[in-house]
Amino acid sequence: MDAASFKQQFLPCHAKLYRVAFRLMGNVQDAEDMVQEAYLKLWKKRDELSEVASIEAYCVTLIKNLCYDSLRSCRPDEDSRLPEELKLPTDSNIAREIEQKDEARQVKRLIRQLPRSQQQIILLRDVNDCSYEEIEQVTGLTAVNIRVLLSRARKKIREQFNEIMNYESK
Repeated sequence: MDAASFKQQFLPCHAKLYRVAFRLMGNVQDAEDMVQEAYLKLWKKRDELSEVASIEAYCVTLIKNLCYDSLRSCRPDEDSRLPEELKLPTDSNIAREIEQKDEARQVKRLIRQLPRSQQQIILLRDVNDCSYEEIEQVTGLTAVNIRVLLSRARKKIREQFNEIMNYESK
């Protein structure tokens, strides 16, 4: 397969590959890296791809597998996608600062325990300050679904956080 036919067959899948990668990776740079890696793998296998029944399905499967592999390999570093610090007012009191850091750590841990869809939406909306329209484009969900998932995520975090804080104060 030459470069022109490769471009003709595989470049129309670019937007879909990027959306899938962004949805799985959670940020622009990682998504772009995954798409680039997918095209590199496709190019290396270009002579074997003539038997593929559905180019788009093959590409989507490839990008998903690449993203899953990447996420598995860097799972301990998962915190890097969460904010380093939640913006909480600071006191001059060192004890309060320590409490705030602990509370922020607890909230980050609770976010990581949410189901993947709720985790993604709460990060996009509350951490990255994305609009509902932007979240719709990234996730493919409707605004109603996004609001429901966001409400459930916030409620679950609030309940679990209150449980933790009430337990620690006893």
